[in-house]
Amino acid sequence: MKEKIGFTIGKFAPFHQGHEFLIRSGIDKMDRFYVVLYETDLVPFSLETRASWIRQTFPEVSVLFARNPPCEYGLDDQRVKIQTQYLKQILGDIPVTHFFSSEPYGYYVAKELQVEDCRVDMKRRFVPISATSIRQDPALAKQYLNRYAYSDYQRWLTDVN
Repeated sequence: MKEKIGFTIGKFAPFHQGHEFLIRSGIDKMDRFYVVLYETDLVPFSLETRASWIRQTFPEVSVLFARNPPCEYGLDDQRVKIQTQYLKQILGDIPVTHFFSSEPYGYYVAKELQVEDCRVDMKRRFVPISATSIRQDPALAKQYLNRYAYSDYQRWLTDVN
C-alpha cells in the first residue's frame, strides 16, 4: 500500500487553533505530514519562532522553510504555476500525495501538483477564526491563539509597551 504523505502551507501569522485543527486533520489521515512555513512580515515573529510553535505542538510534523517566496499571488494560471513551481523546489523529492488547506487555492495547488485536494473547515465552523481576524483584533488572541504563540505574543506586547 502506497504511503500517504500530506502537507499544508501557510504563514501561521500567528499560529491559532484553526491552524491546529488543519494540521491535526492532516496528521490523522496521513502516514507523514509536512508544514511549509512561509516568510512574512505580517507579524513580528521570525520564521524560526513560528516553526517552534508548530514543532512544540506537533513534534511528529516536519516543518520546511519557504524563504524568499514569490510575491505573485492569485488563482490565475500564471500565478498558480509560479507558486507551485516554488513549492516543488521546497518539497524537493518528498513524494507528497495529499494537500490540506482551508482556502480556495487548495484546489489549484492540488491540481497543479497532481495530488489529492483535502479541504478542512473552509467555512470555519469548527474553529471560527482566521489569522487576519487576530491581527485586526488582538483581543481575540487569548481565545484563539495556540498556547505557545500566545506566550510569545504576551512577551512581545510587554516589550513594546
